[in-house]
Amino acid sequence: MLQRYLEPRVLAAVNGLDLVAKTVVDGFVAGLHRSPDFGFSQEFAEYRSYTPGDDLRQVDWNVYARSERIVLKRYRGETNSQLTVLLDASNSMAYGSHAVNKMDYARFLAASLCYMASQQRDACGLIVFDDEVRNFIPPSTRQGQLHRLLHGVEKAEPRARTDFLRPFEHFQEFMKRRGIAAVISDFWAQPEEIVKAVAPLRFRGNEVILFHVLDPQEVRPKLRGPAILIDMETNDSMEVSPDYAQGEYREKIDAHIQSMRDSAKRGGMDYFQVTTDRPLDEALREYLSIRQGRF
Repeated sequence: MLQRYLEPRVLAAVNGLDLVAKTVVDGFVAGLHRSPDFGFSQEFAEYRSYTPGDDLRQVDWNVYARSERIVLKRYRGETNSQLTVLLDASNSMAYGSHAVNKMDYARFLAASLCYMASQQRDACGLIVFDDEVRNFIPPSTRQGQLHRLLHGVEKAEPRARTDFLRPFEHFQEFMKRRGIAAVISDFWAQPEEIVKAVAPLRFRGNEVILFHVLDPQEVRPKLRGPAILIDMETNDSMEVSPDYAQGEYREKIDAHIQSMRDSAKRGGMDYFQVTTDRPLDEALREYLSIRQGRF
């Protein structure tokens, strides 16, 4: 029943990003019986005994199964982690083949990450970009930060072409402390160029996560007849046939996604691709499950 309420088309009807984020994260937490550790902090420090009032999400259920002792994992830096969300608001993000376009989905994801960081008392910031940095909210844990972040995410609107160099130059100039950078974009550029632009963040000790947001029609287009496709950033156009969409195009998009994945791996970055028809809580659980499996 809960899953039905977390589908993107249903979330699109929810009034307010704060409620969307809460709904997604609550749904995410509800599924943690399959993955009891949640969050981005991964450097394990020690166990401590459970005391009434502690967050049950931090219980190590594997230890409990072996010994019937209730203990919590503690991580170094879990109360002073820093997350910066870099949100692509270029024109191509306005595309959508169903109730939720890529920009809406990216907003939902960005809001959910900000809400999750706030719940963990981590500092969180936001950079909204296209070919310029349109909004910058420095990471902070001060009162009202979540409201500022959600307001910034809500006001992000597609308006120009993408330039990946700008936000990362901005990040390096103002971010003096190491942390996590979560980049949310459709990544319609050469994978090698994207990773080259992002790479300096890794050199400074930051952890980088690339969330690749695509519409289902971009991954597996279904055409009933010839169509004219228009690039939303350059206005270039081309005529395509159903045979092209089913054959050569699919090969090209699969190769692009694989190249993004391979380039990110070589650059020491996390990569996670998601389509805009997928429930966000499900996607977050899968990503964090993969992430935790590496540590």
